[in-house]
Amino acid sequence: MEEMNDMEMEQSIEMLCCSKAEEFRLVGYEYVTSKDVWNCVSHKYEKQGIPPLHQLVNDILSLKATSFMNFMTVSAYRGSSF
Repeated sequence: MEEMNDMEMEQSIEMLCCSKAEEFRLVGYEYVTSKDVWNCVSHKYEKQGIPPLHQLVNDILSLKATSFMNFMTVSAYRGSSF
């Protein structure tokens, strides 16, 4: 199997985040963007550094509406520095 370069990997993750954002829109969260999904998944890695790709993908795929809304609520409360 051919390895992806950084740009291809970034595009794949963006597409995955877009797909998850669309899934949230289908269940009633109208204004969710792929950036929101990425922020929700990646914030826990800020101090640890970048996780293995498979862990990022698993976290995006397993993200549930309840955990997403909890994160968005805390982010709104704490502000954009979170």
